[in-house]
Amino acid sequence: MQAETPNKAGDRPRPSSGIIVALVAGLAAISMLSTNIMLPAFPQIAEDLAVSARDLGLTLSSFYITYALGQLIVGPLSDRYGRKRLIVGGLMVFVAGTIIGGLAKSLEVLVLARIIQACGACAASVLSRAIARDMFDGEALAKALSLTMIATAAAPGFSPLVGGFLSITVGWRTTFILVGLAAVVITVVYVRVLGETHPINRRAATSAHQVILAYGGLMKDRRFILPALSMSLLMSGLLASFGAAPAILMGGIGLTSLQAGCYFASTVFVVFGAGITAPRLAHCYGSPRIATLGIACAMLGGAMLLFGPAQPELWWYTLSMVTFLWGMGLANPLGTALAMGPFGPRAGLASALLGFLTMGLAAIATWLGSVLPFPPVTTLGGIQFVACLCAIGLFTARSNQ
Repeated sequence: MQAETPNKAGDRPRPSSGIIVALVAGLAAISMLSTNIMLPAFPQIAEDLAVSARDLGLTLSSFYITYALGQLIVGPLSDRYGRKRLIVGGLMVFVAGTIIGGLAKSLEVLVLARIIQACGACAASVLSRAIARDMFDGEALAKALSLTMIATAAAPGFSPLVGGFLSITVGWRTTFILVGLAAVVITVVYVRVLGETHPINRRAATSAHQVILAYGGLMKDRRFILPALSMSLLMSGLLASFGAAPAILMGGIGLTSLQAGCYFASTVFVVFGAGITAPRLAHCYGSPRIATLGIACAMLGGAMLLFGPAQPELWWYTLSMVTFLWGMGLANPLGTALAMGPFGPRAGLASALLGFLTMGLAAIATWLGSVLPFPPVTTLGGIQFVACLCAIGLFTARSNQ
């Protein structure tokens, strides 16, 4: 991946690979930033809006459901009309949602704001993968996705630290202001530096009927659906941990909101290490083998919570999360590259379906985390263990086809 080389469409020189990855990471991270920055502030938000912390789970599940459905529309539209207009429009919708959220006086308005945020964020996220596929192939694509994952890990990792600090100093509403400003900056940089990556001569003029048929074709294509479902299940375990973290870390273990933010930030380095290691191991041993190993490692992390103490000490919970995050960090970029690789002309469509599967399963996982009548740690461990068990079965079937 060299700097200032022509892109695959050959229409103009492209920025350096580092700049491309940074922009892709920013687009991919904005949704997780908007979610995780709120987590340490849940107790304050619940008190301010006169609801329970458990009720605030609706702000997560409603976001994930909207996010999942929106991607199914955005992906094929970007294949037909290009990436730029949809990304810029989506980020502006996202900013509108952050304004409403920052002014919310009730849970209902806050949930509405999160739905509007999801409508905009889904465009940025799904098209971040499509842009990566526009610009890179093969091992270069896997490397770009690994570097993107490393960078985007900073959003769910460090944002709770920022959110915790803001919530105890100037109030939880300022987290929405910060997220909105981040979206504006990403929009300006994207327009000025990268712009359109899907030129007219590569666009697919498909009707709604053809889009439905194309989605059906991807669902039946084992090259896509098996790794896509595997990575979606794996990511649902990660996103379920975000929803469970306030109850486990603050309600159970007794951390303050700022301490919980520091805890989230420290876990980023696990994903950093795994993301750096993944493409190197894949080069030596092959992506399917390393991705399978990663899923198995993540499953072990879930098992430690499921079969461990219902109210663990901090060190045990940390060990299980490190194990899960290391496995997820190895498997996710490699599995995503395997799912997206064969579908260059339909990168938007493939990315949309992958995002829909991921967020749809995440919505189910976070909903189960809030309704199952078990301790939060046991529930999270069960979700992660079962999700990874199913994922490794699907991925093994893909490798054996």
